[in-house]
Amino acid sequence: KFNSFSDEVQKQLSDLRQELNTLRVGKVTGSGGAQKLGKIRNVRKSIARVLIVRNQTTKDNLRKLYHGKKYKPKDLRKRKTRAIRRLFTPKENSVQLRKVQRRQWAFPQRIYAVKA
Repeated sequence: KFNSFSDEVQKQLSDLRQELNTLRVGKVTGSGGAQKLGKIRNVRKSIARVLIVRNQTTKDNLRKLYHGKKYKPKDLRKRKTRAIRRLFTPKENSVQLRKVQRRQWAFPQRIYAVKA
């Protein structure tokens, strides 16, 4: 499974969230000192760190899973620009009408050499 993470990481995340909740309650009730108010920021940053690592590993695992596949989820595809994404593929670009093919076959590019 690519979305499942170790129970340790999930537990750490839930502990941090629980701590943040208690700090916020302390802030509202006024029981928390100045130190606890300063701690809220650090706890929020810690939660963000854990989530970033979790999301990055998920994305990396998905990239490995879809590597070389014909179809990929949109968030794993190359971004480029809107205009570039709408351009013809090289194969579509090289396709010719039958009439054009016949004309090129009938009248090929002539090669000339000048005699000195």
